Amino acid sequence: MAKTRRDFLKTAGAAAIGAGAVLTGSRKVHAQAAPQFKWKAQCLWSPAETSYKAFDAFCKRIKVITNDRLEITPFPSGSIVPNIDCADAVKNNVMQAAHQAVVYYSGKIPALAPLGDLVYAWDHPWEADLYFHYGGGFELLSELYKKLGMHLVGVMWWGLESYPSKKPLRRLEDFKGLKIRVPQGMESDVLTRIGASVVVLPGTEIYSALDKGVVDATNWSVPSDNDRLGFHKVAPYFTYPGFHSMPTGDFVVNPREWEKLPADIKAMLPTACRQWAWEVIHRLSLEDLKVFHEAKAKGITPISWSSEEKARMRAEAMKVWAEWKKKSEDTRKVIDSMEAFLRNLGKIK
Repeated sequence: MAKTRRDFLKTAGAAAIGAGAVLTGSRKVHAQAAPQFKWKAQCLWSPAETSYKAFDAFCKRIKVITNDRLEITPFPSGSIVPNIDCADAVKNNVMQAAHQAVVYYSGKIPALAPLGDLVYAWDHPWEADLYFHYGGGFELLSELYKKLGMHLVGVMWWGLESYPSKKPLRRLEDFKGLKIRVPQGMESDVLTRIGASVVVLPGTEIYSALDKGVVDATNWSVPSDNDRLGFHKVAPYFTYPGFHSMPTGDFVVNPREWEKLPADIKAMLPTACRQWAWEVIHRLSLEDLKVFHEAKAKGITPISWSSEEKARMRAEAMKVWAEWKKKSEDTRKVIDSMEAFLRNLGKIK
């Protein structure tokens, strides 16, 4: 039977609607209005830091790959709430997402201290990446974060941190009597154990404390960050490559907001987090290399530790890991898991 004009127009109209849907990605023309999701996300970085710029780029990338359906606005460190309060802020939907250091929440759950930074454990970010994505770490962290009312989407690292110091630190014995600024926690326990005099100071007071001799050394971040902050001007020796600390960062979302997302966006976000994680590692690694190569001209000296000395320090750290296992069943479970993985890597016996 021949089609009537009405049938033809009906068919042509349906085809036009289908074509409009196909063109959505390239021309931003939607046959139907797509749902919009707008999130606020506070991070742990200041706007001048490379890690903040990388997080900002990550947020912009999310908007593009979701075809403008998800928009994440990044906020610098402390701009909405203190960083340690971000878990509660995400849980209560004050912000819909956050990027913080896992150790910030260890006061609420002690097991987050080793997951956030098992001190003197790692020699390269790929080792921790393997543990979290193929050794059970992500699942353990995800379960603990559920207790805080957060959905874990991704983890990241900014690299192995460095000790800027006024004198060379080449071996375990060099820490005896050393006045060093570190935060409270596992690292403080290790350094106290080997004879260091630990001083707890906020980051804003580090430069002045080094300059005035209140401390002889500090932990803070990777060499390039430390150099930008001027620490090497008053503490001209720095450990490189780093070995003592490699904190884990996160990207978390309010669980109710997560469930609102369509399946394709839920699939995109973890992949985007993996890309962002390695972008941060690569960018800071290149900046650290620049500091290393320019060290002599700037009057600063990188100190490289031997594998034997690293092993000695790790052995002391393991005694502290054993003590921390007693803090809770979750802490024991986490450290046992991490130790088993480190044995597979040949880092410990």
